[in-house]
Amino acid sequence: MSINLGRASAFMASHARVLDQRRFEAITTDSDAARQAIVRGLDAYRNPDGGYGWGLEPDLRATESQPGGAQHAFEALAAAGPVTSPHTTALLDWLESVTLPDGGLPFALPISDPVACAPFWVQANPAESSLQITAAVATQAYLVARWDESARNHPWLTTATRYCFDAIRRTDEAPFSYVLSFALQILDIASDTHPEALELLDHLAKFVPRDGALPVVGGAEGETLYLLDYAPEPGRPIRDLFDPQAVSDDLDRLERGQLPDGGWAVDFPSYSDAAALEWRGWVTTGAVAVLRMNGR
Repeated sequence: MSINLGRASAFMASHARVLDQRRFEAITTDSDAARQAIVRGLDAYRNPDGGYGWGLEPDLRATESQPGGAQHAFEALAAAGPVTSPHTTALLDWLESVTLPDGGLPFALPISDPVACAPFWVQANPAESSLQITAAVATQAYLVARWDESARNHPWLTTATRYCFDAIRRTDEAPFSYVLSFALQILDIASDTHPEALELLDHLAKFVPRDGALPVVGGAEGETLYLLDYAPEPGRPIRDLFDPQAVSDDLDRLERGQLPDGGWAVDFPSYSDAAALEWRGWVTTGAVAVLRMNGR
């Protein structure tokens, strides 16, 4: 079994936004020029306050800086590594400025124009911390911190990590699938520097099925978070939660997911025509990245 990389490349050229095209190029060609272009491309989504908006999160089209924008900014910077951005510290400073007193981020900040924004962003309580978004942003910041000292040493990452650990420690029933997936990811990446993360990973293990599939309750029909969505990297502690055959089976599933047009499908709803295209480019880039890092 294998994927057709040529068809995937053609799909990206005809469907994906430029930022994801450059991420795809960096993954498939190991090009420093592509990595540098990723960093420069983020400037189009950056605000003077240091945060990111403008639809960097495809279903959050609002211009204002948002935690969801920060998540995707760090994700792009992680794909650009070891090339670094001169704006990483400013983004972390912005995150620090919107962090709530308990150390967590609100799921979303107030949105002035909700056009083409998903309702879960628009209706979020800006005065309530969210484990889901705090863990999602911090996970990507940790990935950037692997080679960017400005991220590694910033106090916001310490604050966010402590909030996540405390919230996870209090978890005594199965969380919503997205909350669980991001909680597992922050524990996995933070375990490199925080040994207690491994104990908390064991604490959450009882909520993780052996095949890793987490159905999204209340989501679109068939919407599921799969093992490779939150445990993509081989050799990581989170992989110890799964039988090797489960990992192999999910890699097979991901390979089979390439469609005749060369891209991969999205199983969750999009809230604008632009988002529907952008998510497919994002998912296709991610699928190729995961398959390559796992030797497929």
